Formats: sequence, C-alpha cells, structure tokens
Amino acid sequence: MNNSIGGTMGKIRRIVVDVLKPHEPSIIELADKLSDIEGVEGVDIAINEIDSKVENAKITIEGSDLIYSKIVEVIRSIGGTVHSIDKVSGGKKLIEEAETPQDV
Repeated sequence: MNNSIGGTMGKIRRIVVDVLKPHEPSIIELADKLSDIEGVEGVDIAINEIDSKVENAKITIEGSDLIYSKIVEVIRSIGGTVHSIDKVSGGKKLIEEAETPQDV
C-alpha cells in the first residue's frame, strides 16, 4: 500500500490531526464529508479554540485502511489547513497508548 504519510506501509487505523478551519462549513458538515471517504469508519471533531475568522479543531479519524492524502484533500476542500499530525495508529488492531511513570 502507498500511503502519503511516508511511503509503503501497513494499514493506518487512526489519525489525529490539528486543523485550522473557517467557521463554515460546520463541524457537522465536515464530519459528514470525512465520513464519506472510503475506509473511514468513525470521525470525532472537537473545537479547541475559536476566533473571529477561524476555528482550531482536533480531528480523530478511525478506519480499516486510512489514506492520509484523501483526508487532507477533504480538509483543504472546505478551506482548512492541517497544522500537524498529532497521532497515528496502525497495524492489525488499535491499541491505546500505555501510561508510564513519567505520565503521572
């Protein structure tokens, strides 16, 4: 598989991105558009900050075989920009980040 995060790799199952988006479309409409991407099984969008022209959103997308370039394409189509990729999970199943003593 060729995934634009970094070439040939296994299946990507979760991507968390920090996005700057205009107020319109709403996060409901954006979630609907992202959900339409082949392989996407779930979308969660949380607004972290709002100013007069834009919103800062944390977007979590889960699926069986996510293609990052398709996600970015949808975000750009609504006038948004990906600021950072904050987390990626891949493999045969999703695992949660393990807590270590440094996290406490």
